[in-house]
Amino acid sequence: MFSITDDGPIRTLTIDNPGRRNAVPREDWVRLAELLGEFSESEQQVLVVTGAGGDFCSGADLGGDMAAMTSTVTRHRWMEHVADAARALHSLTKPTVAAVDGVAVGAGMNLALGCDVVIATERARFSEIFVRRGLTVDFGGTWLLPRLIGLARAKELALTGRILEGAEALEYGLVARVVPHGDLQAAAAAVAAELAAGAPVAQRFIKSGFDGSMEMSFDEAIDYESMAQVICLGSEDVVEGIVSFVEKRPPDFKGR
Repeated sequence: MFSITDDGPIRTLTIDNPGRRNAVPREDWVRLAELLGEFSESEQQVLVVTGAGGDFCSGADLGGDMAAMTSTVTRHRWMEHVADAARALHSLTKPTVAAVDGVAVGAGMNLALGCDVVIATERARFSEIFVRRGLTVDFGGTWLLPRLIGLARAKELALTGRILEGAEALEYGLVARVVPHGDLQAAAAAVAAELAAGAPVAQRFIKSGFDGSMEMSFDEAIDYESMAQVICLGSEDVVEGIVSFVEKRPPDFKGR
């Protein structure tokens, strides 16, 4: 269902179920959470999430799993696995990149949007498709979507389930950039390499600060920045950043 490849500091997680447009079967949400946890503990600094066969992810594999959803207990256990995978993604302190081609719908859309940087092709199609299946939003979309695009647009997308193609997703601010289909992997690799060259300690605080910013007052944000900056100022990375600037060379950050 998933394949993992490492290239230096960059790990790529590929959702590999192209016959089902990379839909995730019930039992594989557990594996996704495990793989995200393994990345968190690994030496790799950046995670790229993508899909095989020209699609990103069509969400949960309802067709294969609905027959097994015979009790409330079974359904609740399934959703706990989905929730655990969402929490595993959002708890990562390292940068993540989603490389999106084709469909990214339902939980697949929220998996993509849960990454820090989303690169999409012009043929990408995003949809909070849940309502068209009689379902409500999951995989963190209720929390995530209003923060990305505002409440009005989030409600419109979730209540209709309509499809956004790459250009409109860019206009809405759901993705960082849109590239031609043939350039997706190169573009994602370039962004991942740039992130991998960054200062890990600083990146951790930047991610945490932005992710919590909607719940902070201005004074709380200033206090957070001050605390984080005190730690960064005492790191080896800040010394390397200054020395490399003076020496006019790229920095070699160690995450210490």
